[in-house]
Amino acid sequence: MAQTRFKFGPATFVAAAFIGPGTVTTATLAGANYGYVLSWGILFSIFATIMLQEMAARLGVVGRLSLGEAIRAKVPKGIAFASAATLIVLAIFIGNAAYEGGNLSGAALGASYMDGLGMSKTFITLLLGLLAAGLLLIGRFNVLKNVLATVVALLSLVYLFAAITSGVDWSAALSGMLPLRLPAGSELTLIALIGTTVVPYNLFLHASAARDHYVTPDELPAARMDTYISVMLGGLITLAISFTAAAAFAPAASAGVLAELGNKTSIGSQDLLIPLQGVLGGYARYVLGIGYLAAGLSSAITAPLASAYAMVGLFGWSSDMKSLRFRLSWAAVLLVGLGFALTGIKPVSLIFLAQVANGILLPVIAGFLLWVVNDKGLLAGQSNSTLRNLIGGLVLLITLVLSMRSLWLAFS
Repeated sequence: MAQTRFKFGPATFVAAAFIGPGTVTTATLAGANYGYVLSWGILFSIFATIMLQEMAARLGVVGRLSLGEAIRAKVPKGIAFASAATLIVLAIFIGNAAYEGGNLSGAALGASYMDGLGMSKTFITLLLGLLAAGLLLIGRFNVLKNVLATVVALLSLVYLFAAITSGVDWSAALSGMLPLRLPAGSELTLIALIGTTVVPYNLFLHASAARDHYVTPDELPAARMDTYISVMLGGLITLAISFTAAAAFAPAASAGVLAELGNKTSIGSQDLLIPLQGVLGGYARYVLGIGYLAAGLSSAITAPLASAYAMVGLFGWSSDMKSLRFRLSWAAVLLVGLGFALTGIKPVSLIFLAQVANGILLPVIAGFLLWVVNDKGLLAGQSNSTLRNLIGGLVLLITLVLSMRSLWLAFS
């Protein structure tokens, strides 16, 4: 059989979902505060995402089920299902609505770097919300896929160019990928780096999109290749952002004033310009503006879409993107998020609750996914091998430890 050329597929949604304003900020913070030593954490997050998303894609392509449908089919009805459904709905709706506000606000921040494009922040935020709604309302997979593939490609060019031309210490960057060093005070940053990439919402999104995109189980190799390339491309962007920030803040670190310039728990909008200013000068604000616009828009599309897929799968509704319940599901998340962004409210309590729910939900969903993909009746000859179970179990154990650690830090 002749080999067909590679085409981006459903995994494009995964890459576009985790490359948002939060990832840009977190990767910048990691590079600014700790140089290259947390690069291994980004590599782990890429590896863990590939492993989990491959299982999700296999569930959709071979099992012909979304993750929500699998939960509905496998979990006994009654208290067990009601508890699982309640946790998932709360985590996804509250979490994605809160993050949607951040996505839209981040995209609007990108426009502000370009002097607001002559428009007010409120108008830009509303315009971006309407654009995201319009793309979702079209209800066509290929249109969304092509838009998001373009966005991811744009971000790749912006930050890879910055990394290559910013004077990155490549030997230090490579050494940061090998030893598992964890500098004092870097735990929250490491958790944030992994948390921006390995998220349960993408598992719902990918399984559903893969089921709808691929027609037969014979297309599993194409789905796997799509997963590997898309996730690695997203991870490459994260690395490039972190490397660029590390190079930009290196003089401060060597002068012993890193604590004053970069070692903080949050980062200001002007700090984000520093990694690019040395390379691009006055053009840095425009390049960063484009990057933030692209990252915000991509995540503003995928967050409501993931919520809709999870909801319709859990409750047995139609997964047709043009169905009323599907549209109402993503519209609820988009509208609440848009409300946060337009009013300027920072939903700190909601984001806190979302982080707690995410910390509980990730190992639960990862464990459930491992259970499902070992069902030989469901996946025939494509159920997990012993090696995949060992690797998947290791990923599950690490995400569990990190989740428990993040919950402990959040409550303390």
